Amino acid sequence: MNETTVCVVGNVATQPVFRETAMGASARFRLAVTQRYWDREKNAWTDGHTNFFTVWANRALATNVQASISVGEPLVVRGRLKIRTEQRDGQSRTGADIEATAIGHDLARGTAAFRRAHKGETPSETPARPEPNWETEPAAQAAETAQQQQGQREQQHQEQQNQEPALVT
Repeated sequence: MNETTVCVVGNVATQPVFRETAMGASARFRLAVTQRYWDREKNAWTDGHTNFFTVWANRALATNVQASISVGEPLVVRGRLKIRTEQRDGQSRTGADIEATAIGHDLARGTAAFRRAHKGETPSETPARPEPNWETEPAAQAAETAQQQQGQREQQHQEQQNQEPALVT
């Protein structure tokens, strides 16, 4: 219940590693998150310290990560932060993992084409579908439709007035 949820923006640092286990699909990759700041002396943006996170994705998210993400791509990752400490070669090491709940490309730095994954299909089995037509009706047709609707409203209003008895005082 008390968990630390984070949202980080960075670049994919390693190729995602995908595993199919008895518990379901799992994928992991490293995300580099570099601080940027305005250096007043240089009058330019400067890169600061880089933090590296191991991002873990499970089940459908892992399958989609495998099909969608490559090294160097800018991402936005949301998930639960977990700090781990381990002993290796007599030294204590600390790392930061993110158990991802959502991963997407950073559209401030590029474009992406979304394809919905259907249950039971792997991304390679998804058939190519034509892009839907998102345009609204042409302007001339929209104006004509609006005029027709206005005419219908005026006619209904006129009919209502004819049906009401006139008030005599």
